[in-house]
Amino acid sequence: MALYVTLGILAAFIVYSVIMFIYQRKILTTLTEEEFRAGYRKAQLIDVREPKEYEGGHILGARNIPLSQMKMRMREVRQDQPVYIYCQNTMRSGRAAQMLKRKGYTQLYQLKGGFKQWGGKIRTKN
Repeated sequence: MALYVTLGILAAFIVYSVIMFIYQRKILTTLTEEEFRAGYRKAQLIDVREPKEYEGGHILGARNIPLSQMKMRMREVRQDQPVYIYCQNTMRSGRAAQMLKRKGYTQLYQLKGGFKQWGGKIRTKN
């Protein structure tokens, strides 16, 4: 019996993960580093990692609006300009995009592979 419950929970998790993956692909465009680099200066660049991660290094020009504060600080993000979002590996940027989409944002882009794949210039707080 416990095996069936465990399998049921696992199956539900897998289905949920697949649905969220498909949904994120519809609301968010994932860009290669080259594509991201070409467009982020004409957009709002948002780092959704926590402040300590941001201080450890971030893409030049990025503002830090952690996912944990996104609902409270969403007004800082303009709806009339593209929003380039990144986190460490795309998990949090996907969730941030979902939150923004629900509030009417439409031009949402994320960095493929997240900050850990970024090879460009970064700024650190010393």
